[in-house]
Amino acid sequence: MQATRLTLICHARTVAQKLARFPLDEPLEMDWQALRLSRCNQFKGVARLVCGPELRTRQTAELFGNAPQIVDALQDCDFGRWGGERIGDLQKSDPEALRHWLGDPASAPHGGESLVQLGERVGAWLTALQSTPGHIVAITHPFVIRAALTQVLQGGASSLIDVEPLSALELRFHGRWRLRLSGGDVEDLPR
Repeated sequence: MQATRLTLICHARTVAQKLARFPLDEPLEMDWQALRLSRCNQFKGVARLVCGPELRTRQTAELFGNAPQIVDALQDCDFGRWGGERIGDLQKSDPEALRHWLGDPASAPHGGESLVQLGERVGAWLTALQSTPGHIVAITHPFVIRAALTQVLQGGASSLIDVEPLSALELRFHGRWRLRLSGGDVEDLPR
């Protein structure tokens, strides 16, 4: 039986990310059309290309191939009325709601989706993929990738992690430890 291989790729940078804003359906910051299909040979063999429905994921998917399949389970977390807001502004205008959201994954003071709901959505998608053999390349969002990692690492985490030779793991501490998954930056793309 062929295994299921899932490669999760975060969309390329947007102006909202650069400005530390909660996302809207914004385009990529880079000239993605000039780089279209520039990463289509990154994976060996035939991979199924899927992405979230947002503009930024569809544009990023165009770097990897033509006609990606839109998968609603890969859409970004719904941040409700916080969409487009700067995190720094919320720290001033609505600090209690922001603190509550950061401290309680089941809360959604913004009127959108809670992190628990996001995790359930992504978990259901991962379960459905278990019977889908082959390689799937999914272009999605940081919150969706975090939710997928959380689902996979829920139990007995150390036995679920493969560490390849010369691989590196980066952890950063700024108030709390964060795992940083690095990838190719725009400067790494062919011109």
